[in-house]
Amino acid sequence: MSDPIWPAVDAARKWLDLSNGTLPLELTCRILKVTEEAGEAAQAWIGLLGQNPRKGVTHTREEVAAELADVAFTALVAIASLDVSPHDALTACATKVRARFPAAHEPVDAPYPAYPSSPSAAPGRAGPGGPAPADDPVSPAPPMTWPPTSPGRGL
Repeated sequence: MSDPIWPAVDAARKWLDLSNGTLPLELTCRILKVTEEAGEAAQAWIGLLGQNPRKGVTHTREEVAAELADVAFTALVAIASLDVSPHDALTACATKVRARFPAAHEPVDAPYPAYPSSPSAAPGRAGPGGPAPADDPVSPAPPMTWPPTSPGRGL
């Protein structure tokens, strides 16, 4: 089966070129779109951690990964929009990063550790609304009352 990434990047770039043009303002918007997607990935991560006490845990690792994939794909389209090969740019980046590894830290052929797919599946973590162990520094705080009743307390 062929790799669907590069034809999809090319098709997205052509679709955007035909729909929105290729003036510098459009290219600026495509590059800024990467930042927008990164914000969505950050929002998903915050939701995974349950950092917003009003919302609790709202996302899974799979949803965070999907948002990060959106960031990567959007960046590849932005690179293609600059008339640079995204495949070549990504390969050059990987080569540059790989050159930074000391020989003792070369990747080995070992499987990645298995990560739980949801916060409730993580060791020592309770699901939304369940109690968390007192020694668990990652567990979300208990829900706060809404609206906040303390003077000057806001989000």
